[in-house]
Amino acid sequence: MRHQAIKVRLYPTTEQQEILAQHFGCSRWWWNYALNLCIGTYKETGKGLTQVALNKMLPGLKRQEETSWLGECYSQVLQATTLNLVTAYKNFFERRAKYPRFKAKKNRQSIQYPQSVKIVEGCLKFPGSVGVVSCKLHREIEGTIKTVTISQNPSGNYYAAILVELEGDYPTPHTNGKVAGIDLGLKEFAIVHDGIKTSKFANPRHLAKHERNLKRKQQKLARKITGSNSRNKARRLVARVHERVGNVRQDYLHKLSRKLVDDNQVIVVESLNTKGMVRNHNLAKAISDVGWGMFVNFLQYKLDHDGKVLVEIDRWFPSSKLCSKCHYQISELPLDVRAWTCPSCGTHHDRDENASQNIRAEGIRMLSVLGTRTAADGGDVSPKLGRKSKLTQSPVKSETA
Repeated sequence: MRHQAIKVRLYPTTEQQEILAQHFGCSRWWWNYALNLCIGTYKETGKGLTQVALNKMLPGLKRQEETSWLGECYSQVLQATTLNLVTAYKNFFERRAKYPRFKAKKNRQSIQYPQSVKIVEGCLKFPGSVGVVSCKLHREIEGTIKTVTISQNPSGNYYAAILVELEGDYPTPHTNGKVAGIDLGLKEFAIVHDGIKTSKFANPRHLAKHERNLKRKQQKLARKITGSNSRNKARRLVARVHERVGNVRQDYLHKLSRKLVDDNQVIVVESLNTKGMVRNHNLAKAISDVGWGMFVNFLQYKLDHDGKVLVEIDRWFPSSKLCSKCHYQISELPLDVRAWTCPSCGTHHDRDENASQNIRAEGIRMLSVLGTRTAADGGDVSPKLGRKSKLTQSPVKSETA
């Protein structure tokens, strides 16, 4: 079985918005209460609370006069909140995420329905008091609906993330076909070399196009009185600009990743330390705007869906300093040097084009060493340089061409 998530826009009525706001508040309060209880219990006993122990507290809280309003929220929404908190703790202990944080009303709000959500005449029907909510189904929903997460952005828009279960598994990945090496950058978003030609894709600089509008709205927000209704309206205007920038960025990355996945069987990228790179205050805004991590995530799930392979080479591999012709490695190459000449063979290199060629060759070498691809498929392969690289998935077998 395989799973797929589809995000659709919701258009609740005024009455439904009030009900959702109440449910958001109940879920948020229970998250903060349970998180605070887990922290206190650990300090006192050195042990945490399980999902079962937390859920057993809910009936008692609903019977208390101070928290009786929890009973107006659909019970499984609160139980799903408990599950999400337990999962957050698990991710923290397995070093996949930071420690769970308390939720605030000003941020994105969400609740989850783990079952009993149906599609009725082009609308979503939720259990409990929410009822049937109008939505924009831009594609046919196939498979069995497992969970539906309703969210409200800071701009005030409502969305539903529908997780469906489909029959069958993803195609078995294989590596017979074109291999493309991608060098991600700021001047050019992506430089792609497929063994024959090198293609460059521009960096749209989405934030820069909206920066003037964003600055004007932020200045208006700063002049509003804290807690006033006019400040809340100004805050939503600022949030809409940020949402528009995010939507444009995602649209560009989705289209580019789809084009590259359709044209290639194997895609090789560098494993970039984005969190470390944004510590450079001169480049932090540009790096955050470009969306390298999001782009690699889009490539990953699209390749998995089509039975193709993504290879991530180590971030310390000297892709820019290595000559793609004779494999001579220079000692230093500052960021402001965009072209250089190899002292060994005399080949003149464009920095980014040379890096994309070396990234592709290193990916082919990795597949060849792991027994997943013949070296003849990629031509010349660079020697073992830099630190050890890793495949993002288990090695797959392929027939020798």
